[in-house]
Amino acid sequence: MARIEDYAIIGDLNTAALVGLSGSIDWMCLPRFDSPACFAALLDKPEAGRWLLAPAGTPDGGNCTRRQYREDTLILETVWEVDGGSVKVIDFMPVRDDAVDLVRIVEGLSGEVDMHMELVLRFDYGSVIPWVRHGKHGISAVAGPDSAYLTTHAPLEGRDNRTFSDFTVRAGEQVPFVLRWAPSHEREPRRIDPLRALNATESYWLEWIGRSKIAGKYKEPVERSLITLKALTYEPTGGIVAAATTSLPEQIGGPRNWDYRFCWLRDATLTLQSLLAAGYTEEASAWRDWLLRAIAGDPSQLQIVYGLDGARRLPEASIPWLSGYEGSMPVRTGNAAAPQLQLDVWGEVLDGLSLTRAASADGTVDNSWDIQVALMEFLEGAWNQPDNGLWEMRGPRRHFTHSKVMAWVAADRMVKAVRTSGLPGPHDRWAALRSEIHNDVMTKGFDEDLNSFVQSYGSKELDASLLLIPRVGFLPHRHPRVTGTVDAIQKGLTEDGLVLRYRTQSGHDGLPGDEGVFLACSFWLVDALLGIGRTDEATELFERLLSLRNDVGLLSEEWDPRTNRQLGNTPQAFSHFPLIHSALQLHHGEARKSDTPFGSAGPSSGPTLRNDPRLQ
Repeated sequence: MARIEDYAIIGDLNTAALVGLSGSIDWMCLPRFDSPACFAALLDKPEAGRWLLAPAGTPDGGNCTRRQYREDTLILETVWEVDGGSVKVIDFMPVRDDAVDLVRIVEGLSGEVDMHMELVLRFDYGSVIPWVRHGKHGISAVAGPDSAYLTTHAPLEGRDNRTFSDFTVRAGEQVPFVLRWAPSHEREPRRIDPLRALNATESYWLEWIGRSKIAGKYKEPVERSLITLKALTYEPTGGIVAAATTSLPEQIGGPRNWDYRFCWLRDATLTLQSLLAAGYTEEASAWRDWLLRAIAGDPSQLQIVYGLDGARRLPEASIPWLSGYEGSMPVRTGNAAAPQLQLDVWGEVLDGLSLTRAASADGTVDNSWDIQVALMEFLEGAWNQPDNGLWEMRGPRRHFTHSKVMAWVAADRMVKAVRTSGLPGPHDRWAALRSEIHNDVMTKGFDEDLNSFVQSYGSKELDASLLLIPRVGFLPHRHPRVTGTVDAIQKGLTEDGLVLRYRTQSGHDGLPGDEGVFLACSFWLVDALLGIGRTDEATELFERLLSLRNDVGLLSEEWDPRTNRQLGNTPQAFSHFPLIHSALQLHHGEARKSDTPFGSAGPSSGPTLRNDPRLQ
């Protein structure tokens, strides 16, 4: 199987496809990120569905000579240099209007190259073979609720439940293929002009990235991360999925395989801080709208994760007919962690809404304040309960230190909202609760022998989330307990200098096996090192993390330092958000608190949402 880092992403802001170095599209779900896959070879064999387009005569296309995104876009250009000439395949998805289009254009660069195309359409995660008909302009394929149409002027041949095309392309020639999807009960969608669609797609992305306010040494990786995050956006609702895939393993051959095609509340603050820093107030507004719709209702029923449209029910199931990535089973859909009690998300939500308040017009009434008060009132009675923690552990509930810290964050942001923004609320009561939680954490969450905060009360275990203590303002960066925690994590929770979430050997997470280093946690270490004044060390670690991106600038969830390969679902929003955050902090030369917009020393300057009423 191809390595996880062999894949690039293309998308239309509703779904995405993964394109390998071999020229094979091995993953795509239609019509949404969370729909069943029609190409699922990523998690099985080619028979589970793929679309190969590459020079003939090499096994599965071989690996390309080079590839890149066209300028600052989501248009992928893959080049092969072979005996007789060179050829480029241009892959993209036009931004969705009323249909789903996946376009592949073969362009001859020099000489002449024999090309081979193999389309294996398999709906419902590889389980359903469609009925295919050949027509004047290509083929149509129908099965149950799905229909697909392939249009091309290249010759097509069907055999063994697959569609093939063998043709020759010469210098200057272009051979387009367009795959369209529609519900099977609807008429065939209109055909597009692939070259006009290419120009329109290029213009869209260049205009979008042209709104970026990013400058400085790390402009390129930050803007590529922004484009990746935009590609993970479900435009109809503004939600941002954690990743485009399901069940890419945290340990090759192990069971730690999860479905990440949903929206996590925990991403809220990092999402908003990154988008606002780059000047993307419209996207920040859409994300906040999604957030407020998702959390509306009884505060006691707040979930950690929701569907693209805010759906609450995400039943977890396995797909037994898929063998998994390199034998990593089970392959899962849905996520059973959705109903877990993870008290930190109340703090994350209130922190994110505090950030948007700081970035919006002075004196504007916050029309989501009633929801925020309800969340805080629930947390007042629930903060001292044991929970499952931010890592969604499937073992017994515990008193996780990070969860208590984030409860403190919730109280802190609500007190500040009343005292600085004039919003109504019992700030004295919340201030007293803030002090109570702070004392509780300082007393029970710190181990004198380790000179470090610990994962949960009474334990001796470390946890990477403890690196966030200064970021959220619970303690200053230079506080001795913070520096002691940073030192302890560097000594006891790293492999090859990169940070683990926690040591899985304790068995508390309810799962067997191991996992790689968690890339987001290593970026958190960058931020902590910068905050305590070890700037050179922070810069060195950050630039090493940049080197772990693949050839087109993408990061998955984890890294295996023993085999030097990416692990986990890809591309991972929770890796790209902290990349942006760390880059901006290094550029500004200081660590920023999570409720402070970048480009400012306080709430009244920097990127503003003054003209966007949805954030006010």
